[in-house]
Amino acid sequence: MTPGRPVPPPLAKPLPDLSPDAVDAAAATAAAGTPGPRLAAAYGATASDSGLVPLTVARRAPKDDDVEIAIEFCGLCHSDVHATRGEWGNQNYPLVPGHEIVGRVSRVGSAVDDFTPGERVGVGCLVDSCRECDSCLDGLEQYCENGMTGTYGAKDRRNGDAITQGGYATSIVVDRRYVLHVPDGLDPAAAAPLLCAGITTYSPLRHFDVEEGDVVGVVGLGGLGHMAVKLAKAMGAEVKVFTTSESKIAAARELGADEVILSRDEAAMDAANRSLDVIIDTVAAPHDLNPYFRTLRVDGALFQLGLPSEEMPPVNPGALIRRRIAYAGSLIGGIAETQEMLDFCAEHGVTSDVEVVGAGQLNEAYDRMVAGDVKYRFVLDTSTLGTPSERADA
Repeated sequence: MTPGRPVPPPLAKPLPDLSPDAVDAAAATAAAGTPGPRLAAAYGATASDSGLVPLTVARRAPKDDDVEIAIEFCGLCHSDVHATRGEWGNQNYPLVPGHEIVGRVSRVGSAVDDFTPGERVGVGCLVDSCRECDSCLDGLEQYCENGMTGTYGAKDRRNGDAITQGGYATSIVVDRRYVLHVPDGLDPAAAAPLLCAGITTYSPLRHFDVEEGDVVGVVGLGGLGHMAVKLAKAMGAEVKVFTTSESKIAAARELGADEVILSRDEAAMDAANRSLDVIIDTVAAPHDLNPYFRTLRVDGALFQLGLPSEEMPPVNPGALIRRRIAYAGSLIGGIAETQEMLDFCAEHGVTSDVEVVGAGQLNEAYDRMVAGDVKYRFVLDTSTLGTPSERADA
């Protein structure tokens, strides 16, 4: 296997002129009758302990390069729970979460020629980046050296530092450079988690050019882990799942795993010595990585995708040195690679296993996610959000 980088996207069209004169001209055009901003029904948090409640958010009128999307479905990510409950530090409330968005184009700006009204599209974890740094120019917008703009809870530098509000809403407006085409062959509800869980696992597999004949290990079988199994199998790899729970063995087999290893079983772990090329570790709780390093062959790699809230046990450098093993992290994927992932999933029939919920079930779904009671992702049906009020909350 050869480490690689995603193919950079074609450079976006030049940014619109953001000089004061141009902004004034745009405002005059809007005043002359261009359709203006719209209100969207939403669910979000008003405080760390408020739970999710009905809200109304204001969405800007599409600018020249904008796409307005009528949202159909939005996946629920565990990071949404952390953010809305203030577990990752201070948040700006009210906060509408959601970064696994699928819907239909409802309006486009005057300079948009790559999306048309009625087309099914998606939006993932970022809605902007600086577009100028080396990472952005290489198609790695998620690693923007000036900071990417997250789909919710982030300052939108091109729109007056307004706080972005996410996809638990009936609509959203996003610059076309960060909008994705959702292939017709994908079920829209089951495709929504691909925009986070899908690309998060696809990117490291592609980085190491996983192909037929390779052996991939997957640690953990939750929202990320089940996607890693499906994608690695679709790439032609043999897949071995590591789990601490005997109850996950049958589920892993159903997803296509060729072997399931109980990581608490020392004999089973010894038997797996030097049997893997790549490990995708999706566990977000602190755990000892050293036993997994011993299952890797020379020049193998372990990608850690889960972000534990507490310190991990120390890594033994000798385990890496003796087999030239790489220990790496990976964060979602760039826009071009995310589009590549969606096309790959459509070609190979890969989607997430989902449970669709209504707005009134969101708080229960959050509690079930924390308890691990979901197989494997929740998805919000936004048709259950109701109608917006006459005044925006955010």
